[in-house]
Amino acid sequence: MTTESVTTTTAGTDGLSGERLSRGTLIRRRFLRNKLAVVGLVIVLFMFLLAFVGPHLTKWSYTDNDFDNLLSAPSSEHWFGTTQVGVDVFAQTMRGLQKSLIIGLLVAIFSTSLSAFIGSVAGYLGGRTDRGIMWVVDVLLVIPSLLVLVILSRYYQGKSWLLLVVGLTIFDWMITSRVVRGLAMSLRERDFVRAARYMGVPTHKIIARHLLPNMASIIIIAATLNVGGAILGETGLSYLGFGVQAPDVSLGTLIAEGTGAALTYPWLFMFAGASLVLTVLAVSFIGDGLRDAFDPGSAKSKKI
Repeated sequence: MTTESVTTTTAGTDGLSGERLSRGTLIRRRFLRNKLAVVGLVIVLFMFLLAFVGPHLTKWSYTDNDFDNLLSAPSSEHWFGTTQVGVDVFAQTMRGLQKSLIIGLLVAIFSTSLSAFIGSVAGYLGGRTDRGIMWVVDVLLVIPSLLVLVILSRYYQGKSWLLLVVGLTIFDWMITSRVVRGLAMSLRERDFVRAARYMGVPTHKIIARHLLPNMASIIIIAATLNVGGAILGETGLSYLGFGVQAPDVSLGTLIAEGTGAALTYPWLFMFAGASLVLTVLAVSFIGDGLRDAFDPGSAKSKKI
């Protein structure tokens, strides 16, 4: 037995009296009624589209130099202006946004998957396994992750940015795993899990078929919110010089380079900064919308 389909009968306001709605339909309707969540979704989709299509809309690459236009303001030739060495800021911003979005998405997927697996195993098995895993979680929670990543940066600087993804993932799964563990401890006492255990179903199948599907809502919400956290983490490390390395760029490196000239040449800073704020804020709106949509008791989701 996995997540049960939820049906209900609507009446009156939607003109759908007597119609039986699936749980997916209810969640979708609750989400779409949250205007901020919908706005956030539109913004995130737009940012992804802009990041991957935008570089094809201009003749300039993020590595090209236009020595006839040094520190030029936004114009028809250079939409976001140019840097001190004539690099097109629009091309740089699109590349930085692309890199930050990819890193944020990968870290969110990996860290959420890791937390779902470890949390469900600890919660279901309990005993020494649970105590051992939670001890590791507690140790990692008290370790200053930024300091460790900065110390380790000497080993991955100049190498693939995927090592940065690994580093961010290692320190981004513990809190969610604790939430998943608590849910798993509750679900393991449910009748359908007990029945599967008594029938001799292997532990890994019980976790995969019965526990994780019933925790899907929490996992989805956590993954969404982890995107914003991962983007901020990557931006912070890159701002400090320990993230994405030149000649590549990310929103963090662009913000770091433009901070000193934010008042005199604002286009060097404001486009990357605005992209970061918009993206993280939009992801936060989506996370809040998903939480309200999955939670039938939420004040915002009581109207179906």
